[in-house]
Amino acid sequence: MAIQTVGVVGSGIMGSGLAEVIARGGMNVIVRSRSQATADAMVASVAKGLAKQVEKGRLTEDDKAAILGRITAVSELSALADCDLVIESVVEDLDTKKSLFTELDRIVKPTAIIATNTSTLSVIDLAMCTSRPALVCGIHFFNPATAMPLVEIVRPLSASDETIETATAFAETCGKQPVQVKDRAGFIVNALLFPYLNNAIRMLEQGTANMEDIDTAMKGGCNFPMGPFALLDLVGLDTSLSILDALYNEFRDPNYAAMPTLRRMVAAGQLGRKSKAGFYSY
Repeated sequence: MAIQTVGVVGSGIMGSGLAEVIARGGMNVIVRSRSQATADAMVASVAKGLAKQVEKGRLTEDDKAAILGRITAVSELSALADCDLVIESVVEDLDTKKSLFTELDRIVKPTAIIATNTSTLSVIDLAMCTSRPALVCGIHFFNPATAMPLVEIVRPLSASDETIETATAFAETCGKQPVQVKDRAGFIVNALLFPYLNNAIRMLEQGTANMEDIDTAMKGGCNFPMGPFALLDLVGLDTSLSILDALYNEFRDPNYAAMPTLRRMVAAGQLGRKSKAGFYSY
């Protein structure tokens, strides 16, 4: 299947990044937000980012105009009816996503692929909310989508080979490096990453070292670009907690049991960079 028009549901940081990446890949993208005002703000944000690229000599004005010309912002799901592929990028909550998939299944054309950008949740649970489980998969971009090269193509038990091949080709057209993975909580990256992050919090709780020294050690000793606490703040402590809970619910591995400090910080509204306070202050 040739993907020419892509729908994106969600106009937050990830939705905005997806819109730019897809449009840069030469495809038309329709981004749906809950209000036209937020949809228009997303386009303005993309335009601002592209303008900076022009200033740095990485894009021409013609390139910028062409990319923006392929992005449409809407507030109604019905505007996605003729898309070849729809990617949802809404809140990481299974019930919310299930409801959305049921509605998208009713709206979009029968041949369209419906994909989720979830980082952890079960894709098969979403596929079985539709009448087209063979056309449902995970297409997990990483944040920021404009900079991160990896995309996880997640195959639920119901997905057809053609769906996975089309999703993989789509990611390549976006200039990304796709990897294929079975539908298991956390997929590849988060299943490996979050025990590490959780154990960094455990080490802090046990008093092995202070937070700054743990971050310094992992940067200097493992050549990581940032330490675990800086990364937790970047991901968002609420998102991190949600991912750990999903991993623990599936595998019951103690390494996935979120540490009390993380749970209490989220309860206190200390969510990292997004709230200006987490393990560090911003």
